[in-house]
Amino acid sequence: MDNDEPLEPETQDEPETEPAPQNSDETLYCEAEASVGVDKDKAARESSETDLEIEDTEKSFTTGQRELYLEACKLMGVVPVSYFLRNMEESYMNLNHHGLGPNGTKAIAIALVSNTSVVTLELADNSLMEEGLLSLVEMLQENYYLQEMNVSDNDLGLKGARIISEFLQRNISSLWNLQLSGNNFRDESAELLCQALSANYQIKTLDLSHNQFSDKGGEYVGQMLALNIGLQSLDLSWNHFHVRGAVALCSGLRVNTTLQKLDLSMNGFGNEGATALGEVLRLNNSLVYLDISCNDITNDGVSKISKGLEVNESLKVLKLFLNPVSMDGAVSLILSLKRNPKSKMEEIDISNVLVSEQFLKILDGVCAIHPQLDVLYKSVQGFSAKKALLQWTNPMKLIQSYADQHKITVLDFFKSLNPKGMMTMPVGDFRKAMIQQDMVPLNLPQVRELIKKLDDKTGMVNFRSVWARRPSDPASAREAPPHPPTPQAPGAELSSRCTLHSMRRPHLHGSSWLHSPGLPSPSHGLPSASASPQPQAACWLQGQTLGTQ
Repeated sequence: MDNDEPLEPETQDEPETEPAPQNSDETLYCEAEASVGVDKDKAARESSETDLEIEDTEKSFTTGQRELYLEACKLMGVVPVSYFLRNMEESYMNLNHHGLGPNGTKAIAIALVSNTSVVTLELADNSLMEEGLLSLVEMLQENYYLQEMNVSDNDLGLKGARIISEFLQRNISSLWNLQLSGNNFRDESAELLCQALSANYQIKTLDLSHNQFSDKGGEYVGQMLALNIGLQSLDLSWNHFHVRGAVALCSGLRVNTTLQKLDLSMNGFGNEGATALGEVLRLNNSLVYLDISCNDITNDGVSKISKGLEVNESLKVLKLFLNPVSMDGAVSLILSLKRNPKSKMEEIDISNVLVSEQFLKILDGVCAIHPQLDVLYKSVQGFSAKKALLQWTNPMKLIQSYADQHKITVLDFFKSLNPKGMMTMPVGDFRKAMIQQDMVPLNLPQVRELIKKLDDKTGMVNFRSVWARRPSDPASAREAPPHPPTPQAPGAELSSRCTLHSMRRPHLHGSSWLHSPGLPSPSHGLPSASASPQPQAACWLQGQTLGTQ
């Protein structure tokens, strides 16, 4: 009898009548909707069946989606994308740079109407054009599972902005992360998008970087920010905001209560824009992350920002990389934090600034008040790399030595720093705990090195990255890797990171600084250890040996 059961769907499918010769899109969308209805009917009919039979039904439904996509490709006259067929059941779908064109995009959209697996869809650089974008918007009105979409670098222009604007005004989608970078949007597009976003509360993360917004566009963005109650992260880097645009944008920021992350790097609004931002920092209590790198801000502009930092209680990250700031500007920044005991600042990036040993002494005094603070600078004047190496000790070796002496694991050590005893910890809290603990005294560069190894790129350090066993356990012996890492001088590590970070476009998957609480963070695998015995104890941290050698 069990062998007969799989034949039921086939007998139901046999009497199918041949469809009328309609043109493509409506027929395919109807087929997708019908398949959803059939699936629901089957679920109700077969509620008493075993888990295995239900799983088979789901597989059959997925197969139906594949057939639907293949049929759509035939009608659109395009070659099916094998990657799409293989990954229809995955939550992350990366179709960037596939040359889909409008017809290929339409076939994808038709298949996704009834898809319940794909949560993140990457479609950057596919020449979507107006027709392809329209098919995606129609799909999003039916699909309530898709939450993140990247349509960057598709040259959508004003027509694309109008389609997206009309879609956003409806507030009917589950989409919360929308990437629109590099689409040749100008001020007319900014007007349309900002009108829609003024009333939209669904979009939480929006990327409008690498477009052509000028000061007029900045005025539209400022008006939108004064009204919007949904946006939490906004990327406006690599546009053309100058003084008037930046001032108008800041007028909206003053009253905005939801935006937490703002990227204004690579624009060029100078000290006048920095003055307006300094006023924003005095009044705004929601902004947590601010990137104003490469905006021609000098010490005068930095002094205005410092005035805002003296009273600000929300900002945690301030990036001023690639601005013509000297050590005097750097000193004014950290002294402003010293005057503000309620500051939550965790990171200041001035990694193109050469500082002195006197600056480091001032910084030590500030860190005594704010132990969670880290300041990224280029290097120290008169502090040679050779001298730095002589003073440098691998922090993980020190921790491993402490763990060996007290017969605990490195993992036990890290967990003891977390009051909640959990395996993850915010980066700022971890930095503060490491500076304040007296079990293994470390300096700031050493703590920075630890964070670099443990940071899971979501603003958290993850102790699961540490694999360790008690030294007394014979099974803990592992073979050390053939090339142990060479310790870096404190300044050398900072110099190496002085790159145009904003030029690297962020992908949706696992790259967002601001993550939705409903979505899981990307997993981080642990490196495998050799089975060869070794008399010395060792533990593994992201592929590097930690311990005595």
